[in-house]
Amino acid sequence: MSKIYSLIPILSLGVLWVLLSGSEQGDGPSVAYTSADIADFYAFRGAQADKTVFVVTLQSPLSVGTVSQEARFDPDVMIEFNIDNDGDFKEDLVIQAIPRDSLMYFFGPSAVAPENQGISSEINVNDLMGSVQISDLEQTFIAPLDSISLFAGPRRDPFFFDQERFSLIQNGTVAPEGFNSGVEAVDAFAQSNVLTVAITLPTELLGVAPSHALNDYGDFNLPNAYNVWVSTKRKY
Repeated sequence: MSKIYSLIPILSLGVLWVLLSGSEQGDGPSVAYTSADIADFYAFRGAQADKTVFVVTLQSPLSVGTVSQEARFDPDVMIEFNIDNDGDFKEDLVIQAIPRDSLMYFFGPSAVAPENQGISSEINVNDLMGSVQISDLEQTFIAPLDSISLFAGPRRDPFFFDQERFSLIQNGTVAPEGFNSGVEAVDAFAQSNVLTVAITLPTELLGVAPSHALNDYGDFNLPNAYNVWVSTKRKY
């Protein structure tokens, strides 16, 4: 029997063209440092031109050692990748990831009826994409399923942010010089881990992308761009 999941007030969003990165470091008190906390979302063209990669990181920052070893995906939290392929900024397709015991199950891409768009979702149990063994710090498991690859487990946090320099800029100490570059920049997340879910799949499964996804912003007109975002939803 499928379960209903309701939106937790945190998401990352953007437009998929060549590369997208949406950061949500430092979330609100109702979500920050919980099992539903989204850190970052990345979407980009795969190594093969006809593939798309979605990556979401959660529960940042996990310090090296016991904290990372004991971090677990929450079985009551669904990770949902949302794809808008007609340019109306409403999800038309979803890919859903749910952990159960030692496996991460993926469903979709599933079509979303207009009346079901929004804050609540239901797992389409008949649309199973596949599953993968959840990796740990000792072993990495990647499930190659025909033209799709799946991964779930801990990874080093890929987000780069010079927190110390940002604080100096914020209080005006070094403005207007701005951020350091190259080796002078210090990554505050260099020794942090995250829980990661990654999918590589044929882009054709996402439908035909609209050519007007960013026209409303004026300066941008990216042809064949999807609007994509990720959300976490808790079972109720």
